[in-house]
Amino acid sequence: MTPSWEALWPYRAVLAVDARNFSAHTSKVMQQVNSDIQQLLARALTTIGLSGRWERRMFGQHTGDGYVAGLDPEVLPGLVGCFPDALREVLSTWRTKHPGQPPLQLRVSIHVGPLPASGLGVPMVHTHRLLDDQALRSLLARANPEITNTAVIISQRVYEDVFDSGCATGETVDQRYSRRLVKVKTFEQPAWLHVPGLDWRLADPAIFESPKGTLPIEGLPAAPRLAATTLAEAAPTNVTFNSSGDHAIHGYDQTIHNTFGGRQQ
Repeated sequence: MTPSWEALWPYRAVLAVDARNFSAHTSKVMQQVNSDIQQLLARALTTIGLSGRWERRMFGQHTGDGYVAGLDPEVLPGLVGCFPDALREVLSTWRTKHPGQPPLQLRVSIHVGPLPASGLGVPMVHTHRLLDDQALRSLLARANPEITNTAVIISQRVYEDVFDSGCATGETVDQRYSRRLVKVKTFEQPAWLHVPGLDWRLADPAIFESPKGTLPIEGLPAAPRLAATTLAEAAPTNVTFNSSGDHAIHGYDQTIHNTFGGRQQ
C-alpha cells in the first residue's frame, strides 16, 4: 500500500502592520486611519516596484488597528530591504497632509511559511506574535513621533533566507538589523529589529542626555537608578538602559539579547 501524505501549502511572505495608540482615536478617526493604512502600504510598495504583487495579494484583511496580507516569498528582499524606508517616507508625507492629527506610527512584522489560501496557520500566528513584541512597541513609544514613524521586526527565517541568498536589498544591509529573542505568550524565537535611519551601534542611551520631559517606555516600570553601561567594541552583550531628567526613566536593566549591527560572529 502506498503511504498516505499531503502536499505542503505554498510558502507565503506575510506582511502585517499595526498603528501605535490606535485606541486613543475617536471611532470616526479610527475608521479613517484604518482606511489610510491600506493606502499607505500600497503607496510604499508601489515605490519599490511591487504594486502588481500588492494587487494580487492573498488573504488581505484589516485587523482593526492594522492590516495583514500574504505575498509571494520572492519579494522578501524588497520587503526587508527597501520597504521600511519607503514606508517611512509615505508616513512622513501623510503627516504633512494631516497636521491636525497625531503622527501615525506603524509597527511592521514580516514572516514566511507554508499557508493555505485562507491564511490560517502557524506562520500567521507567529507573524502577529512578532508584531506584539514589547521591544518593538517600546521603540516607537520611546521615539519622537515627528521623527520616527516606522519600526520593523522580521523572523529569523526571513533574515536567513534574505541575507544568506546574497540577493540585493537596496541600501538596507544586514547590519541595519539587530537580533532579539522574542517572548510573547508561548512563542519564543529569535528575530531581528530595524528602525529606518537608526545605527544600532549608537543605541546605548548611556552616551546621550535624556530630553526633558521624556516619559517612561510603555510597559517598562521604573527601577532604582543603576550605573550606566556602554557597548563593548568586541562581542555584543546584554544592554542596560538608563536615562535621567524630569519624568525620565531612572533605570532599566532588562536583558534584551541584542546583537548590534547585523550577524553575530
